[in-house]
Amino acid sequence: MTIQEPSALATDFYQLTMAAAYFANGLHQAVAEFELSVRSLPPRRSCLIAAGLQTALDFLAAARFSPDDVDYLRGLPALAAAPLDFFTRLRDWRFTGDAWAVPEGTAVFAAEPLLRLRAPLIEGQIVETFLLSVLGFETMVATKAARLAAAARGRGVVDFGARRTHGFAAAPAAARAAYIGGCIGTSNVAAGRRFGIPLYGTMAHSFVMAFPDEDSAFRAFLKLYPDTATLVIDTYDTIAAARLLARNFGARVPAVRLDSGDLLELSRKVRGIFDAAGMAHTRIIASNELDEYRIAVLLDAGAPIDAFGVGTELASSTDAPSLSTIYKLVSLSGCGRVKLSPGKSLLPHAKQTWRRADDAGIYREDIVALSQEAAPNDAWRPLLRQVMTSGEPTHDGESIAAARARAAEEIRRLPPGLLLGYAPSEYPVRPSARLQAARRELEGEIRLGMETAAGVA
Repeated sequence: MTIQEPSALATDFYQLTMAAAYFANGLHQAVAEFELSVRSLPPRRSCLIAAGLQTALDFLAAARFSPDDVDYLRGLPALAAAPLDFFTRLRDWRFTGDAWAVPEGTAVFAAEPLLRLRAPLIEGQIVETFLLSVLGFETMVATKAARLAAAARGRGVVDFGARRTHGFAAAPAAARAAYIGGCIGTSNVAAGRRFGIPLYGTMAHSFVMAFPDEDSAFRAFLKLYPDTATLVIDTYDTIAAARLLARNFGARVPAVRLDSGDLLELSRKVRGIFDAAGMAHTRIIASNELDEYRIAVLLDAGAPIDAFGVGTELASSTDAPSLSTIYKLVSLSGCGRVKLSPGKSLLPHAKQTWRRADDAGIYREDIVALSQEAAPNDAWRPLLRQVMTSGEPTHDGESIAAARARAAEEIRRLPPGLLLGYAPSEYPVRPSARLQAARRELEGEIRLGMETAAGVA
C-alpha cells in the first residue's frame, strides 16, 4: 500500500503531549527502542499470520506534519505550555530511525516481537498509534483468511468483506491482508487496482429483480459474460432456478451462487440437477455468513461446493475481532526498560526470535532472546530482519505475491492442526536464559530504587 504524504497526526493525542514533555525535559533525542508484539493469543487462535508491515513502512518513510498540522497543534489549549521550539521541531519532523520486523506472511506467536524500532524517543513515541492499528488489523484479517482457506481444503475462498468492514477505508487493507493469508481474490475493485489482487464478482439479487423474470436476467448476463458469469439463483426459488438453467441453458452456465437457505441440502440438489443435465463443469459458489467452522461442517458432510465467498466473518473476525497488540519501550539510552504491572509485565531490551524446525521442516519451538545473542546452534533461524535504516527502507517494497507465497509455506510448516486449533498442545515459545536474567536484574534495580525512594520520603 502506497500512502501519499500521510499526516503524522495519525496518532493519539497523548503521544503528542508526551512528546512535548520529552522535548521540555531534554529527552526527545534519547535513543529509544520500542517493540510491537501481541500480548496473548485470542480464544481459538493458536498462531497468527503477520501482515501490515509494508503499510507500516510506507507510513514511517513518508509521514510528516504539514504547516497546517503544526498550526492546529499550536492552537490546542492542552499544548499551550509546550516550548515553541517543540513546534519548530514538528515542522521538520520525520522518522529517522532503524527498524527490524518479521516478514509479512510469517507465522508468529504471543510475546514475540513483530516489529522493533530504534529511534529518537520522540519519533518512536509518535508513530505508536498507527503501527498498532495497521499491524493489529492486518494480522487479524490475514490469520482469519488463513483459517478459512485451511477449512476450505483447497477450494477457493474469496474476500467479500468490503461492505462489512468498519468503514470503507479499512476495506482495501482487509483485502490485502486476506490475500496474503490465503484468499484467492477479492470483490473490492479499489484493492484489486492498488495491490494487483485478482478480482471476483457474481451478481446481486437486484439484477434478477430488474428483469421481468429469471430467464431474461440470466440470458442477458450470460450474453455479456459467457465464460465468466456466476448467476445468483436464490432470488425466488433456488431449485426452480436450477431447473430453469438446466432446461434453457445447460452447459453454457459457468457457475452459480447460493446465498441463502440450507447450503448443504441446496448444494446437493442443485448439483444433482446440473449433473443430470450434463452440467458437471458448472461450479457452485456458496456465501451467506460463512466462517471456517461452517465451511468445515459443510465439507465434512460432503457438500458439493466448489468455492466460498466470505464477507462479514473475514472483515470483522467475530470470534476474535481484535488482537492485544502492544507497543512498549524496552530500552532507553542503552539501558533496559521493563513494565512490572501484574498481568502486563514485559521483558526488557531489544530482542530477536529464533525458530527451530525438525528434520521434516516442521516448526517445533521458538526462543525469544536478547538481540545480540547468537543462535543456540545451526538448527535455529532468526525471524526479525532489518527493514529500515535511518528512516529509509533497506529494500524496495516486497510484492504481495511474495508475502502470500511465504504465508503458504509458513502454514505448511506449522505442526498439524495448529492453525485451526486442533493441535494437542500449545506451540512452545520461551525466553532465553540471558533474557530472563536481564529481567531479574532490572526488576531488582527498580524495586531497590522504589524502596530507597520510599525510605527517603
